[in-house]
Amino acid sequence: MRLRILAAIALALGAAQAVRFEESNPPVEGDVHPPPDVETGLRSACYDCHSNETRWPWYSSLAPISWLVYRDVSEGRRRLNFSRWSDYLADPGTRTEKLEQIRKLVVLGDMPPWYYSAVHPSSRWTDLQRDEVLHWVDAEIAASPATP
Repeated sequence: MRLRILAAIALALGAAQAVRFEESNPPVEGDVHPPPDVETGLRSACYDCHSNETRWPWYSSLAPISWLVYRDVSEGRRRLNFSRWSDYLADPGTRTEKLEQIRKLVVLGDMPPWYYSAVHPSSRWTDLQRDEVLHWVDAEIAASPATP
């Protein structure tokens, strides 16, 4: 009985490998340019899902994990994409909204997700790194032009 269950699991995992998603990195169209320390923090904790500079690790090619990674990257890029920051500059309201959302998620500690940090220890920010990001966000919000 156990052998049949193991064989069924192996067969299902093998068949799952046929469902593939493209691991793509579209061109960077207008990257964000924060201070170097902030950029280092953003790159280590955010860029894999929130930019067009995703590092696709080996496990991102193995189903069903690949499905989760693809979903997280697609959704992350849709919600906030640092590689398209210039799009937000053209609309001050959107830019301010994105910055406020970053601030909220950093304060709450909701980003990056726990499972990402578990696999990517460099994505765990120190209190100093978190404060640097928040200071940058606050300065950017303060410098944003008022929306009509």
